[in-house]
Amino acid sequence: MSHTPTTPVPDPHVATVTYLPTARPATAPGPDGAASALGGSLAPVGEDPVAAARRILADHLGTDTVVAGEVMKKQASVEEFDLDAFDDRPLIPAWMHSAEGWAAWSGQRYRASRRGFRRWVRRQATVNGHAAQFKRGSRRMHDWVIGFEGIQTQATAHQAVIATKEARAAARAARWTPAMLKQKKNAALQAADRAQTVAVQAVEAHKKAKGYRRKARAMRAGAVYGPAATAILGGYVSAGMLGMTSGALATFAGGAFAGRHRLDTETDWSQDWRSLGDGDTMTAPMLDKVFAAAKVIGAEESLHIVQMPMLDTRGAWSAIVDLPPGIPAKKALRAQEEVASAFGVEAAQVTLTKGGRAGRIELYVTKDVPFSGDSVEGPLMALEAATNFWGRIQIGPDVRGLPISISVVERSGLIGGEPGAGKSASGNTILLAAALDPRVILWLADGKGGGDLDPFKNLCERYEGDADPEAFYEMLLDAIKDMKNRYALLKKLGKRKVTEQLANQYPELRQKLLWVDELMLYTTDEEFGKKITKALRNLVSRGRAAGIITFCATQKPGSDVVDTSLRDLLSIRWALRCTTPEASDTILGKGAASAGYSAKSIEPEMRGAGLLWAEGSNPVLVRADYYDDDQIKELLDRAYDLRAKAGTLPQGPKTLADLLREKGEADAEILAVLADTFTAYDQAAKAQAQAEGKSEAEVEATTLDWLPGSVLIDALAQAGLTITAEKLGALVARTDEEKKKRAWAGSASNIAGYTLGAVTRVAKDKYGLTA
Repeated sequence: MSHTPTTPVPDPHVATVTYLPTARPATAPGPDGAASALGGSLAPVGEDPVAAARRILADHLGTDTVVAGEVMKKQASVEEFDLDAFDDRPLIPAWMHSAEGWAAWSGQRYRASRRGFRRWVRRQATVNGHAAQFKRGSRRMHDWVIGFEGIQTQATAHQAVIATKEARAAARAARWTPAMLKQKKNAALQAADRAQTVAVQAVEAHKKAKGYRRKARAMRAGAVYGPAATAILGGYVSAGMLGMTSGALATFAGGAFAGRHRLDTETDWSQDWRSLGDGDTMTAPMLDKVFAAAKVIGAEESLHIVQMPMLDTRGAWSAIVDLPPGIPAKKALRAQEEVASAFGVEAAQVTLTKGGRAGRIELYVTKDVPFSGDSVEGPLMALEAATNFWGRIQIGPDVRGLPISISVVERSGLIGGEPGAGKSASGNTILLAAALDPRVILWLADGKGGGDLDPFKNLCERYEGDADPEAFYEMLLDAIKDMKNRYALLKKLGKRKVTEQLANQYPELRQKLLWVDELMLYTTDEEFGKKITKALRNLVSRGRAAGIITFCATQKPGSDVVDTSLRDLLSIRWALRCTTPEASDTILGKGAASAGYSAKSIEPEMRGAGLLWAEGSNPVLVRADYYDDDQIKELLDRAYDLRAKAGTLPQGPKTLADLLREKGEADAEILAVLADTFTAYDQAAKAQAQAEGKSEAEVEATTLDWLPGSVLIDALAQAGLTITAEKLGALVARTDEEKKKRAWAGSASNIAGYTLGAVTRVAKDKYGLTA
């Protein structure tokens, strides 16, 4: 019927609704075998309708609801149906099952009836002038006041006269009957009594009829003449002659309205335009007029209605039509604004999509501007378990309220829109789904430097939040290096690409999400811009099969911001509100706006809404699920706990001592102990300065970068490393300036020692490590 819920519940008293393959509302298609987003079953092309109906009624399909990769299967109970056993039970529209549906239907009926009444009043004719119309109305109202009670009163009066005459005659007959004729005398007396009773009853009925006539005429006279007299006299009392004149005009208008004359001749009322925006009901003639006014079809052409206009629980109208032969669907898609104008609504309220044929259009017109209200709570808040980033990710609802989901496996994406369009909030739907999967490795780069990605910092293996192009370029080089290592492992395993099974078996093949916010700052840098573009193109084109997923977000990804060779590789496009059709085309691709898909039509109040083009389908208008700051913190705390339990929390930046110990050499171990000793003494010096009451700046400026050789040798001995002063001096080469003796607390004379710079210089020269 008009609305199909996403999770249908079988009702034995309601017939099932089935959408044909070419007559279903447009949704983002899922992978092969995925359940229909509408919850209805799809009949195979070419299948006999009766056979299809038997198959559907015999086997109710369940619906797979996917929320961020978690599949919740709800299988409907299977019942046996006989197609020929149906009785006269009606097909009940889905909106009748909810209070919201009844409210939407009632509101639409009220608006349509109100507009119809105004239209009916305008159509009332005025024949021979208003004076003649008032005279006719006065006569009609007077005739109504007189009524038909007079006929009843006359009838009862005639009956009373006849009964009285008969009673008198019977009385005379009884009086003149001789007493000796006893039987006749008694019979005459009885007849006189009966006649008298009938006469009395007839007279009472006449009196009642006269009384009822007086009351009825008085009530009708009050209803007709009372308002007129009240208006005239009340107007005179309250406002003098002006009030009396107003009352007389009101009386005249009422009489003229009562004396209206119906037209007997046929009249063309086609100029009385019907507008959907004013509350009229969508009908097939209205659709013909709308598409003709939008210049999609000719004035003499008409549409073929595949699905009659239907009202859903949101108060929105939907229909499926076939254009006349020879008119492609893209002509109607390009005329979205003209169609909206003909309907009397905003362009954002009209959704036109191709219906599976070159000339088939699926039309959906919302009651109000969609996505202009408050966002509902995202589904991740109700999710108790971890997500599965290998599955489908719910992005948000479309204009019909149906959830739209995408798969990012072996994909890459681009999100763009003008400032304030909601890119950060939209990106959170993907970032939070990735964070709640403890297996996903997060590499985030914030080109804005505004802190939008800071809440994810503790979950990131690599994080660049300073909008530093050089640091981001180094991150990309490390990602490319990791990509090569992944392919090397895949070759060793004899596999072509990373799968969920392989990722679970080999932790080094886990999914990696590289998220780049405000890409424009990185790619337009004079020194590193071209290098970053080249590295990103390499990573996007080759990293998908290695389990590396790349998403970029920017305001206007034109060729000056994102090279077209890189932009064309990003397969998922999400265009939020744009100021021009050209800006929308830079995201969705050249020609999308001319085909009827332009993010310019998105209204400013539709924050977070955008055209999502994924998996080869047509763009779908989707509003991202919204999470406020408190909800994001709650979800990220949950993600931190999940990763802590799974042992996948990032280790954070390693110290120089940790990097040296990973080398596994004796000299590296000595240098690691020296680095730890310098760190310990430096922290002790800062603690001492803080205890002395120094300011925070002074405490931060307190450093200790020199230690006596004896202190270092003692620290090595405590660590189990026996080393002489000569060996230490040979290992840690010093300059003449560094060999100078210095004062040390507890020593009466200056002593020789080592600087931290000498230790770090040796670590860099020998092992290529820096602090």
